[in-house]
Amino acid sequence: MKASRIGRNSAIAVIAAGALALTACGSDNATNTAQSAAPSSSVKVTGTLTGIGSSAQGAAMDVWKTNFASANQGANVQYSPDGSGAGRKAILDGSAQFAGSDAYLSDAELASSKDKCGADGALNIPVYVSPIAVAFNLPDVKELKLDAPTVAKIFRGQVAKWNDPAIAALNPDAKLPDLKVTPVNRSDDSGTTSNFTDYLAAAAPEVWTDKAAGIWPASLKGENAKGTSGVVKTVTDTPGAVTYADDSAVSGKLGIAQIKVGGSFTKISADAAAKAVDAGKPVDGRNASDLSIKLDRKTTVEGAYPIVLVSFHVVCTTYPTQATADLVKAFESYVVSDAGQKAAADAAKSAPLSKTLQDKALKSIESIKVKA
Repeated sequence: MKASRIGRNSAIAVIAAGALALTACGSDNATNTAQSAAPSSSVKVTGTLTGIGSSAQGAAMDVWKTNFASANQGANVQYSPDGSGAGRKAILDGSAQFAGSDAYLSDAELASSKDKCGADGALNIPVYVSPIAVAFNLPDVKELKLDAPTVAKIFRGQVAKWNDPAIAALNPDAKLPDLKVTPVNRSDDSGTTSNFTDYLAAAAPEVWTDKAAGIWPASLKGENAKGTSGVVKTVTDTPGAVTYADDSAVSGKLGIAQIKVGGSFTKISADAAAKAVDAGKPVDGRNASDLSIKLDRKTTVEGAYPIVLVSFHVVCTTYPTQATADLVKAFESYVVSDAGQKAAADAAKSAPLSKTLQDKALKSIESIKVKA
């Protein structure tokens, strides 16, 4: 899926021929920051913008904040990848100007956001689309085929060994070891967990009887670690371990499962994630400028990968000063631009926003105002 061009300029961030060009150095390494063209602003923006949230966005945020600061001297973006739950808490209590979250605000959180963000509350703007990998550490096995019920059984601790009949039936040609299965989950409130459990609850309800949530069910035993880097390191260090994590963080390091969709198995990829997002629907009852998306986890669309996260930037509809509003609008306009989406794709293997979603995101950003 290729990023498409935005048809109009933002009132704040102009993607133009005169935009600052930075050297491109894309990488599959999640810790590498790819450089891409960043916009110079038609309005002078200065100051520091503080964000907290999703660790899945980490590689993308690194390149976004670097490119934006290079193009806008005097402007700086700080981002702490403490998890989606921490990000949503920060935007709600006013300790951050934006949050990175792999789950849109709940109705209760949206109502609470009015205290700091004004009468219209906060906005959920999609900025990053990426598949969540079911990643494992098995000697000599780099790829497996799994369906939703089997994935659910693995993470519920109902599959004790990797040569269990449920896995073997789906992988008759694989040399499955007689090795203990060690599921590893996130210990923090995580949007990745929310998306993963949403998939399990929708696609394997007979096995996954818990509701989707950002916090892993306390009744389930297993290893846990904080953040994307934490679970990936634990699995990397533990033969037989398995986890769920943003694909950019595990590619080339661990084995990755294909997931059954309809009658076939889908390999993880940015294009497959984009197909799943296109099958999603807007969330009902939201502000006209809010872009929360409800994904169809049971999609049978050929080539779609249903364990996908749409990661949002949660911003206020109003800010206390013009300088802060301008800074938020300039940064977010860059993030959703062709240049910003390409930079994220190069750094983190994410799927660029579609033309339709880009235009909606830009319009949403343009609606941000200063408190009266």
